[in-house]
This record gives sequence, C-alpha cells and structure tokens, in this order.
Amino acid sequence: MATGFDPEKAAAFVLRHGHSGWLDMQFRGIGDDWAELELPWREDLVGEPDRHVLASGPIISLMDMASGLAIWTRMKRFQAIATLDLRVDYQRPARERHHVIGRAECYRLTRSAAFVRGVAHDGDPEDPVAHIAAVFMSLPGRASRDGQ
Repeated sequence: MATGFDPEKAAAFVLRHGHSGWLDMQFRGIGDDWAELELPWREDLVGEPDRHVLASGPIISLMDMASGLAIWTRMKRFQAIATLDLRVDYQRPARERHHVIGRAECYRLTRSAAFVRGVAHDGDPEDPVAHIAAVFMSLPGRASRDGQ
C-alpha cells in the first residue's frame, strides 16, 4: 500500500476537474470505508422545465464519484477503477431547488473488484431520493520500464 494517501486531498483534486468539477460537486466527509459528497442545485441541471428538481444523470454521477472515493479511501491508495455495474433504485424525486447529498460505502474489496452501496438524499437520509448498489473493477497500472 502507498503511504501518505490523503482522501481529502484526493477528493479536492478529483472534484476540481472533469465532469465532477463541471457539476461543482462538494466534499462533505469521509470515513474508513465511506465518502460523502454534495451536488448543489443548479437551474441547468434540472430534468424537467416545469419542475425545479435535479435530473437523474447528475445524481448518478454524484453516486459514481462518491463510490470511487469510498473505494480509494478503503484501499488507502489511488488506483484506476472502472464502474462495471451501478444500479440506482429511485425512491422519489429530489425536492425542488434542493441540493442532493450522496454517501457511498465500500463494504467489500477483493483482488479485482470493489462492492459499494449508498444513498442519495436531499437533507434526510431516512427519506432517500435513491439507493445504489455498484461493482467496480480494479485497473492495475503497467509498471514503467525502470520498474517504478
């Protein structure tokens, strides 16, 4: 395992760039095997013009990123991973003009796979917007020519 892995620094980096950066995901918290992120409500992320509710796509992205961060935190290192399966069971729409919080837990790691479960909510985890279950695959990097 790599030493000195800092999940908060890793979150700060991945949340500044790419799709997560464009969505403006925010770091909320982290534990030994879980991560929590927030997706702020924005008009351009609304799914239906007559309702001011976050669309499902950004919520899926939120849960995918929270899952990845939970996996890296449990592994105590950054390693490339790929989403193999991400099941989202929507319970209800988010409330109008509300941000959505996503919390994911990596509950099992094997040599080649990570298993995650989580919840998305808009303020009350006991009244979820969605539950997720996911499987990720490790993508070990190739060693460089000098062995490092």
